[in-house]
Amino acid sequence: MVPYPFSKGLFLYGEPLWVPKEADDEMLETARLALEHTLNRLTEQAEREVVQSRTSASRRRRGTGAETTSGVQPNRWPAAAMWRLLYNLGLLASMPIVVVLLLAKPRCRRGFLQRMGWQAHAGDKFHEDRPVIWVHAVSLGEAVAATPLVKALRERRPEFRYIVTTVTETGREAVEQRLMGVAEHRYAPLDFPWAVASMVNRWRPTAYLFIETELWPNVLWTLRDRQVPVILVNGRLSSRSFGRQNLLGVRSLYRSVVQSITLCLMQSERDRQRIIALGADPTRVHTTGNIKFDQPLPVEQVWETRDRDFGLGRSEMLILAGSTHGGEEDMLVTAYCRMLDTHPSAVLMLAPRHIERVGQVESMIRERGLAVERKSRINAMGKGPRVIILDTRGELAHAYREAAVAFVGGTLVPVGGHNLLEPAAWGKPVLFGPYTDHCAEVATMLEKAGGGKRVRNMEELIRVCDEWLAEAQVREQAGQAARRVVLENQGALKRSLDLIESCLASVSRH
Repeated sequence: MVPYPFSKGLFLYGEPLWVPKEADDEMLETARLALEHTLNRLTEQAEREVVQSRTSASRRRRGTGAETTSGVQPNRWPAAAMWRLLYNLGLLASMPIVVVLLLAKPRCRRGFLQRMGWQAHAGDKFHEDRPVIWVHAVSLGEAVAATPLVKALRERRPEFRYIVTTVTETGREAVEQRLMGVAEHRYAPLDFPWAVASMVNRWRPTAYLFIETELWPNVLWTLRDRQVPVILVNGRLSSRSFGRQNLLGVRSLYRSVVQSITLCLMQSERDRQRIIALGADPTRVHTTGNIKFDQPLPVEQVWETRDRDFGLGRSEMLILAGSTHGGEEDMLVTAYCRMLDTHPSAVLMLAPRHIERVGQVESMIRERGLAVERKSRINAMGKGPRVIILDTRGELAHAYREAAVAFVGGTLVPVGGHNLLEPAAWGKPVLFGPYTDHCAEVATMLEKAGGGKRVRNMEELIRVCDEWLAEAQVREQAGQAARRVVLENQGALKRSLDLIESCLASVSRH
């Protein structure tokens, strides 16, 4: 630690990394991964140092200032008021652009007036006397994670009305399908002050729960002003998000936002340290684990489903690549073509993360001379090598059941990865690329257990996939190891529920 006039600086360094001038691509990639590992290690060490410093300072300050019923001390920083003003001025200036962008996308037009706070949902007129728990899940993955949480809360506290907000259409569909009769869906307000205030005034929530660190400043500031407890559930902070939010220029903005949170329930120790480094009170941060491990485990395979839904024969082996992004499908199709020589009964299924890209992916496959069909148009058993495109929403988790080998997208390109647990829960061996920042802990668990393998490029993808397709016993052992990872790490849901209930009980006493 280096003392400055008004702050402290922390400098860490590692051993030099030498790369010969004649290094080939493989050596360069190895060096890049080594550098990335060193930087991540130094970052985590720096976070620990900062957390220890903040924890010591917090202990010295503890006992000062009166707390509100939300459990959060009023924010008295002049910097916080300045950031709030600047943030809202920026939002107002950008409003015409935001409106045009939303209206230009057909999938964003639905619920536009509700998102802007200009129109109430018809269902809000009939439940004005019931207290509300507001749960926010931005998209499909968060909505799926929130499902067992909301169901369990409803069983424990049936007196509340549960409203789940999402931003995306896939999130809306997941809520309406999975929580029918349990919770109501609404579109989340855009972070304009009047839109947020309109929904808060209408619902008067008893508590606000949000999944996986959706930090919307005006939402959190407004709820803090109304003394509504704010609970972060299944919280995580990727390296990219943490780096962006911890920049010197905006650090105090995010500090004022994070300090509006009453309770932070984080997935891992790394996430705990990062949220504290951003300004959260260490006494209000808990490591509860990942509630995605607590999704209901699927049942055994039903072979008739292969025929009816996917047009697959019993002797065909399905390679399913889920949640893929641009740049990945091309590599996967190339790898599939090369594997057909040794595995002619293999069928490739691609499930693009963004369903509007289906046409683009289909054209690319046809240009390669491969047979291709959309899942929505399958009405008979397919024959021979082919690529199936999963062009329907909400079916990916179900489709993993039919896979021999699963690949999870967003990992061969620098996106950060998606849900590795969906195929693992079915007992399927899981492949993923080097970019797993959004699912780093789960990826490490699967690797250590032998239920998943990280592949750095197409050549490694072909090699591992070929090994699993060729050896049924090896494939089965890897799949069972993946399923054990899911079983052995359950319990985060109960830990989270207990802490949420304690917070709700505290509100009731006030």
